[in-house]
Amino acid sequence: MPSSKRATSAGKGKSKQPAGAGDFGFTAKELRTLRSLNTPIKIQAFLDAMRYKYTDTAGSPRRVLRERAGHCMEGALLAAAALRIKGHPPLVMDLEAVRDDDHVVALYQENGLWGGIAKSNYAGLRFRAPVYRTLRELALSYFEHYYNLKGERTLRAYSGKVNLSRFDGDNWMTREDDVWCVAECLLEARHFPIAPEKTIRRLPRLDRRSFGAGQHGMVKH
Repeated sequence: MPSSKRATSAGKGKSKQPAGAGDFGFTAKELRTLRSLNTPIKIQAFLDAMRYKYTDTAGSPRRVLRERAGHCMEGALLAAAALRIKGHPPLVMDLEAVRDDDHVVALYQENGLWGGIAKSNYAGLRFRAPVYRTLRELALSYFEHYYNLKGERTLRAYSGKVNLSRFDGDNWMTREDDVWCVAECLLEARHFPIAPEKTIRRLPRLDRRSFGAGQHGMVKH
């Protein structure tokens, strides 16, 4: 997730219908691409094929489609847009870390169970099949895979689901400038702790084998 905490009033007011309602403002070419991503695993494959960006940006799905590049938040927004085209609500969840970057996951449900889609440089922070009964269960599935370059387990909290339709009036799916309103909302969302502080203080560092496995396929700076 980008580190910027730029304040913005965007998205604070009543949500409005996005430009080009029905096609959500996307061009015919963009819609063809999004409609081709008609399952969660196809969306994940698309994100995996994109170049990972180390930038402090908050690009819309339109920009990500054009550039074929993005970081975790931008990937989650694209995934949420693709899910929306298929009739799902555009939901995301923030994972909050210490001494590490936050992570953003697009959410989907099948048969009442939660799954996740995400762009990450770490192999274990990406796709989750829909087998989790609660968002807490889903968030906990990322815990062992969430670590920094010192091997510290860094995941500390997870947010409730955020419905991006609240930003339709800001054209979050198609605008050309950064959608900092979404980043700000995720930072301000209520978060729930992963574990008690006394447990966190005793966490061991990751072993070398697990550390290396999580970095398989990593794109370095």
